[in-house]
Amino acid sequence: MSSGAGYDYSASTFSPDGRIFQVEYASKAVENASTALGLKCRDGVVLCVEKPIQNRMLVPTSNRRIHSVDTHSGVAITGLVSDGRQIVNRARDEASNYSETYGSKIPPGILADRMAAYMHYFTLHGGLRPFGVSALIASYDPETKTHALSMVEPSGISHQYFGCAAGKGRQPAKTEMEKLSLNKPIAEENISVREGVKQLARVIYTLHDEGKDKPFELEMSWICEESNWMHKGVPKNIIAESVEWAKNDIEEEEDEDEDDEMEE
Repeated sequence: MSSGAGYDYSASTFSPDGRIFQVEYASKAVENASTALGLKCRDGVVLCVEKPIQNRMLVPTSNRRIHSVDTHSGVAITGLVSDGRQIVNRARDEASNYSETYGSKIPPGILADRMAAYMHYFTLHGGLRPFGVSALIASYDPETKTHALSMVEPSGISHQYFGCAAGKGRQPAKTEMEKLSLNKPIAEENISVREGVKQLARVIYTLHDEGKDKPFELEMSWICEESNWMHKGVPKNIIAESVEWAKNDIEEEEDEDEDDEMEE
């Protein structure tokens, strides 16, 4: 990334070629962080984060990257974790305020739009800096019986996705997720949340380089019929089964590639 040459001192200053360097630097902080993934399946939404274990003395379940913001909504964060906590707290306030005002759960689209507006506000004023975090939002609307997956980026952009990724493994993860059946016209042809948990575990372990990357803990949550459409952590036994399946599948694929090379 080229130097801002004086145009990177404030988030409220455009460079001559129309760039806001502070926003780009915030996006770079996310690109250097651990990978976060989300899948919208036919029967729910799955969130997954690769949480590096920085120190052997750390309690594994501390400093979580996936948080519930309402009974039917959850947020996965990657980037600067302390910035992410502010985003989670704001999302909880928005969900609570909507419930108090309208007497119903906040719809997925409105939650994502309000979070995008909040993050965008921090790119408009010289006395503030953009959040160095991307937020993946999984939510369910009890009134319309629909579920959704959105991602809000440091610039304040928000989109809904069938599958999304953020962090250092964003591009290869997107390539892997594009191979999955997520947006077929016939809903029954798309994958289930159970299969989604397996596939996300496979993506994370495919991208992880044991020689270079630190050990990590796999955090996963879902919103589905199995969780009574509430945002809950995926049971540990299901995560363990998915990790075992993912490792075996990766090994089998590597063995097949070796056999093909020997035949050639």
